[in-house]
Amino acid sequence: MEPVSVAPAEVERPDVSEAPFEAPAPDVPWVTLVHNDPVNLMSYVTYVFQTYFGYSKSKAKKLMEDVHYKGRAVVSSGTREEMERDVQAMHGYGLWATLTQDH
Repeated sequence: MEPVSVAPAEVERPDVSEAPFEAPAPDVPWVTLVHNDPVNLMSYVTYVFQTYFGYSKSKAKKLMEDVHYKGRAVVSSGTREEMERDVQAMHGYGLWATLTQDH
């Protein structure tokens, strides 16, 4: 019987710096973005932000103005699951919304 080698085998590891997919960092929050559209009135968007998120009229109006004049606004942040729920809610109100990881 030949002796068994217990030396560690050399394994070639892929260079992770060139990996095509990078997993999102778990501690970085996700955000819900509401985008400007030619359909919804500014007063309606303000109403949605007040109703769904519970924002004050002044905060909801400021966010609506960002959507209208800047093209989009971050309206909420949290876990991916929470932001998926918020995006779905915005779609339910007829608003154009997406989620992304905050950088």
